Amino acid sequence: MKRILITGAAGFLGSHLCDRFIKEGYFVIGMDNLITGDLKNIEHLFKLEHFEFYHHDITKFVHVPGQLDYILHFASPASPIDYLKIPIQTLKVGSLGTHNLLGLARVKKARILIASTSEVYGDPLVHPQTEEYYGNVNTIGPRGVYDEAKRFQESITMAYHTFHGVETRIVRIFNTYGPRMRLNDGRVIPAFIGQAIRGEDLTIFGDGMQTRSFCYVDDQVEGIFRLLHSDYVYPVNIGNPDEITIKDFADEIIKLTGTNQKVVYHPLPINDPLQRQPDITKAKELLGWEAKIGRAEGMKITYDYFKSLSKEELSKEEHKDFSSYIK
Repeated sequence: MKRILITGAAGFLGSHLCDRFIKEGYFVIGMDNLITGDLKNIEHLFKLEHFEFYHHDITKFVHVPGQLDYILHFASPASPIDYLKIPIQTLKVGSLGTHNLLGLARVKKARILIASTSEVYGDPLVHPQTEEYYGNVNTIGPRGVYDEAKRFQESITMAYHTFHGVETRIVRIFNTYGPRMRLNDGRVIPAFIGQAIRGEDLTIFGDGMQTRSFCYVDDQVEGIFRLLHSDYVYPVNIGNPDEITIKDFADEIIKLTGTNQKVVYHPLPINDPLQRQPDITKAKELLGWEAKIGRAEGMKITYDYFKSLSKEELSKEEHKDFSSYIK
């Protein structure tokens, strides 16, 4: 039985990856320090004999006993609210954490896939974004802690590949959504749906003409699964190129939820990207992958998930108190 370590296992994407690899017959070792992750995302796996969980911070030395065939590095705050509150931890998990896992992969002779992001492109001057585009990132802006952590992560991963011969893979993830997203994490889909369910006005930052391209989580997981098992070592965009303006997306949410909220406008945050659309030519050619689930279908499933949450969860404004992690 192949053994795989998945960091960030209690997070949104990490938990779905745990499900997928269990389903594929792997022994899954989940690891998370639970700063932003939530055990409820993986509690259904605890009774399985082919799943183990380690409550551990990967910025500290990482030890996993026994054979290890694969590592998926998905540990990191990923929402603007989180990484603006814990900027140093965000930088550390992308640098020290990645360094520790690459060292583990080297010792175990395991193949490692790291989760990069479309944020490495910053506020792009090229549209759509291809993997060859180097990006337009403000290194000292508030969002730089996340963007630069991921850019460094890519660099050290390639260094371990070229210098130590470690088998590495790099996925650049574009906006992904689905069940287990956190309502209050600051990203547009849970923000809009939460506001609609609670009867609040929908908040748009900027003029609403900025674009996003949303990929349903099952499609994203399929792309990651294929990339891990491919022979390609350079970054690959995985995302849905179906682009929409935030203004039009707000209209879709109002229609989906059957509410009649107003849309209100606030200033755009610093360095918030105005365009986001993946060029997935490489994913199609190398992996035979493209998104299958349209936004209408995926958003209905996601809306049904959010509607199933308790009133307490729907009204919760803060995710967690980060004070104990800030050093």
